[in-house]
Amino acid sequence: MESTKFNFAYLLFLALVSAMGGFLFGYDWVVIGGAKPFYELYFGISAMPTLQGWAMSSALVGCIFGAVISGFVADRFGRKMPLILSAALFTISAFGTGYVDNFTLFIVYRLIGGLGIGLASTLSPMYIAEIAPAKYRGQFVAINQLTLVIGILAAQVANFFIAEAIPEGSTPEAILNSWNGQTGWRWMFWAELIPQYYSLH
Repeated sequence: MESTKFNFAYLLFLALVSAMGGFLFGYDWVVIGGAKPFYELYFGISAMPTLQGWAMSSALVGCIFGAVISGFVADRFGRKMPLILSAALFTISAFGTGYVDNFTLFIVYRLIGGLGIGLASTLSPMYIAEIAPAKYRGQFVAINQLTLVIGILAAQVANFFIAEAIPEGSTPEAILNSWNGQTGWRWMFWAELIPQYYSLH
């Protein structure tokens, strides 16, 4: 009886670790919304709708490629190593996106993060389904969806606490030269490094 409980607890632990892919998916996908008004001013694209749209959607382009190759990668290398790779891509993307001073590099790092999203969106539930007993498979796989939604919420909460209040009537120039315009938006992306650290360990 104790062995059964131990095995269930261990499988639940594995599922939760794997479901960090869902959490990072949700966070990386949504965090850009809070940073948007500030990095647009920083990169000088606030009056360029095409570049604004590209900045917001570039991660989804990377996501398409990640999802396309996820099946091949899983068959070739298994599930565990590609999931670790996905977490590493999230880490590179979060650090790079917040660090760069160049819009082109900003897009490159968003594409890298999107690749991680595409891999995680397939591999996390796949891995959980394979390790879960048939009796509990639905419940275990649902953990990934739960962590995805928690990741979305976490991004909104992080953005809320990182951003400083903008005084009414502030000009675009004032916002650009404020904490939000110079540093705050960077920390919104860097905050993702905290759960990523634990997902890699």
